[in-house]
Amino acid sequence: MLNTIGLPGLALILLVVVVLFRRGKISSIMGELGQGLTAFRRGIREGKHGDETSDA
Repeated sequence: MLNTIGLPGLALILLVVVVLFRRGKISSIMGELGQGLTAFRRGIREGKHGDETSDA
């Protein structure tokens, strides 16, 4: 199904998203997503270091 959307369909979807959520709301959501990803990566990194020290 996604193969038939094409560039015009994606542009229309993007336009609808921008109209519904406005620019400020989208940037706020993306900022929160970035913070979540950073925290997730930090947790993964700390988990790996914790596993190495517990084995020794």
